[in-house]
Amino acid sequence: MGQCVTKCKNPSSTLGSKNGDRDPSGKAHGKRNVIPKEEPGTAGSGKSSGDILVNGKNKMEAAVESSQPPTASGDMKKEPVSGTEESSLHRTEELFRRYKDEREDAILEEGMERFCNDLCVDPTEFKVLVLAWKFQAATMCKFTRMEFFEGCKAINADSIDGICTRFPSLLNEAKQEDKFKDLYRFTFQFGLDSEEGQRSLHREIAIALWKLVFTQNKPPILDQWLYFLIENPSGIKGISRDTWNMFLNFTQVIGPDLSNYSEDEAWPSLFDTFVEWELERRKKEEDTPCIAASQTASLCTDHHQT
Repeated sequence: MGQCVTKCKNPSSTLGSKNGDRDPSGKAHGKRNVIPKEEPGTAGSGKSSGDILVNGKNKMEAAVESSQPPTASGDMKKEPVSGTEESSLHRTEELFRRYKDEREDAILEEGMERFCNDLCVDPTEFKVLVLAWKFQAATMCKFTRMEFFEGCKAINADSIDGICTRFPSLLNEAKQEDKFKDLYRFTFQFGLDSEEGQRSLHREIAIALWKLVFTQNKPPILDQWLYFLIENPSGIKGISRDTWNMFLNFTQVIGPDLSNYSEDEAWPSLFDTFVEWELERRKKEEDTPCIAASQTASLCTDHHQT
């Protein structure tokens, strides 16, 4: 994830470490509404004196009040936590503390590397991206306390072994079309750097993330697309959110031969450039064998005449 995605295999290469144009949002804290108890109707004149208690309340009201749990300061009583849930929270807390930073209440890069080692996964693996997606991590190489606890709850795991056993089902989930689309869009935001105020991915980071996110379902055109990005560094400095999102649509509706691509449709201009470049490249490859064959035939003819 982030620097963790490439650092272990290539220390000189990084994918950034922060998220980008995620709109900051604070939680609204409002006062709790105190719900007054509903007063039962007063006893009518037709009631017998035996239905009225000495404290002025009828038997029904007294029975209802005696069955209600006590409340503190008029607040609604919270639902009790079951013993099983409490035990799971305790195990998650122990797991979190094992990797959390000494100065910050979060798992940072060093802790993340130890976490990955204990999970027996490489930080560059697709599994780690999927885990970050399920944890809804806002920043590469970092799990906040809330992200970690909510993530463990979401995948129903509270231990290293538990997380490992969940990987197969998580990978299958990521193959589902709607889930993969969510993962794909998450990956763009995950690759941004908020400290730099990024709204687009650096070209090198985008290439690495495209390779990673398409680990399980690689589209036929992906290699040509990435080759195009690599061969045109001066003209392509960054990948916008729109380009990133539309590329998934591109892989789904445009055939590998690019014959059904139309510039008249609302594709990003970078796609127009790519299709033109790729078709020209293919044409040159087709012409090269013909030229070589022609030269070989000419040599054979000259040799025969000699």
